[in-house]
Amino acid sequence: MGEIWAWLLFFFILIGILVMLVFQLVCLADLEFDYINPYDSSSRINKTVLPEFITQGVLCFLFLLTGHWVMSLLCIPYLYYNVRLYMRRQHLVDVTEIFNLLSWEKKQRIIKLGYIVVLLFISLFWMIYNALEDDD
Repeated sequence: MGEIWAWLLFFFILIGILVMLVFQLVCLADLEFDYINPYDSSSRINKTVLPEFITQGVLCFLFLLTGHWVMSLLCIPYLYYNVRLYMRRQHLVDVTEIFNLLSWEKKQRIIKLGYIVVLLFISLFWMIYNALEDDD
C-alpha cells in the first residue's frame, strides 16, 4: 500500500511542475499577443522559476529515497539542465531582453513540458500497476 501512496505523491508533484510550466507558457503567450507588458510577464515568470527547480530537485531526491532508480535516472537530465541554468545565472527572464528571446524561452518551456508529460505518464502507469498488484 505504501508504493501506491509514493506514486500518488510523485504524480501530484509532477502535476505541480506541469502547472508551473503551463503558467510560464501562458505568460509568454500573453506577452507575445500584447495582453501584458514585459515587466509584469517577466516578474510573474521569475516568481515561478525557482519553485519549479526546487520541486524538480525534491522529486528526484524522493525517487532516490524510495529506491525508484530508473525514474531517478530519467529525472537527472532535467535536473542537470536546471542546475546548469541556475549556476550560469540564466534561469531568470530579463525584462529588457524578453522580446528578443521570446521564441527561445517558449521553445525551452515546451520541451520541458513534454519531458514532464512523459514522466507523468510513466508515473501514472506505475501507480496503476502497483494498485492492481496490491489488489491481488
